[in-house]
Amino acid sequence: MPGRGKVMRMSVEQPMWRALAGYRVLAMVYAVGLFATAHAEFRRPWLAVAYFALLVVWTPATLPRVANAAACTKRFLAADLTVALAGILLTPVADAPERIAAGGPTLPSIWTAGAVLAFALKGGWRWAALASTLVAVANLIERGGPARDTVHNVILVWVASIAIGYVVEVARASERTLARALEIEAATRERERLARDIHDSVLQVLAMVQRRGAVIGGEAAELGRMAGEQEVALRTLVSGGLVPLPGGAEGTAGAAADPLTAGAAGRAAGGDAAHGPVDLRALLAPYADALVGLADPGAPVPLAQASARELAAAVGAALDNVRTHVGADARAWILVEDEPDEVIVTVRDDGPGIPEGRLAQAEGEGRLGVALSIRGRLRDLGGSAELISVPGQGTEVELRVPKHHSGEQDARGKAEQR
Repeated sequence: MPGRGKVMRMSVEQPMWRALAGYRVLAMVYAVGLFATAHAEFRRPWLAVAYFALLVVWTPATLPRVANAAACTKRFLAADLTVALAGILLTPVADAPERIAAGGPTLPSIWTAGAVLAFALKGGWRWAALASTLVAVANLIERGGPARDTVHNVILVWVASIAIGYVVEVARASERTLARALEIEAATRERERLARDIHDSVLQVLAMVQRRGAVIGGEAAELGRMAGEQEVALRTLVSGGLVPLPGGAEGTAGAAADPLTAGAAGRAAGGDAAHGPVDLRALLAPYADALVGLADPGAPVPLAQASARELAAAVGAALDNVRTHVGADARAWILVEDEPDEVIVTVRDDGPGIPEGRLAQAEGEGRLGVALSIRGRLRDLGGSAELISVPGQGTEVELRVPKHHSGEQDARGKAEQR
């Protein structure tokens, strides 16, 4: 879909894999160090040396396997756990019985926990429970019974691995939920952008054909009737896929900006090739005529091109509402205020105002000029649109756009992709 934001995926479990890789190396060094300090007490030290030689080769060689979940295959996990279990079961053969009875460590020592944690990170708490149970059985066989220190170590590994496995499962579920939410947000924003474009062009043309056809009569009247049916159908389609905006239901008091006026404003900005700030006054000047007064600061009002274009289009939508619902002879005024941190544009008319509840009713009918062409545009720019209407005293729309907003680059990118 054109213009759709790319959803960036992040992995909350990746740091755990890096920590596991570091743990395996440190645990290997620790196990070798333990043996080096007590090798003279071993009954068959050559057997222990052979095992540690395997461990020293195996651990660095398998670091790429514990880099992420995809590289950590079931076959590797089985082989890694086999190395740990073999070291535990070889301990009573290589070490002295007195050291084992006194609670001496197994040959792999704490390196075994790394193999179990790999199961936890790969498959969650169920895989961790299986691996830690096999390690527990091997430790009981090595000691010949459930000694206190053995049971303590077994329970510690069992509980820790299951807890980590559960945390990994929760993290993965949260990651999937976040990714889905980002995809929905990107799709919703794109639908709103397309809906604004349709509202500002196709729906406006269909409405004009319907009105002109009714005036001309004859075959043109039938064409106008068909255009009216298509306008209703298209409005229903556009409004049906939109997510309600924060702050409650918002509707429209009429159609969006006149496409001809919007095109003139776009040309006044200097074309799509300019990427720097533009003078907002140049975009608003085409709206001024005998019925629309424009008051500006008398000095350039620089604004990012994408923000300026969207703000000018929102002003056009507000003026079109005035022409449609107040009348072709209605007067309106545009006031531009250049504040240090934001630009404020106010559009006011001398009409009868909007009856209470009319905006919500209009949105329910699929007329989304205020929701999309005005408030939707300003929301995407990080700004706001406030509509104040008192029956009998006209309507005032206040548009606020920040000069420096983190979403300006995103808005510019969306504008360039259209």
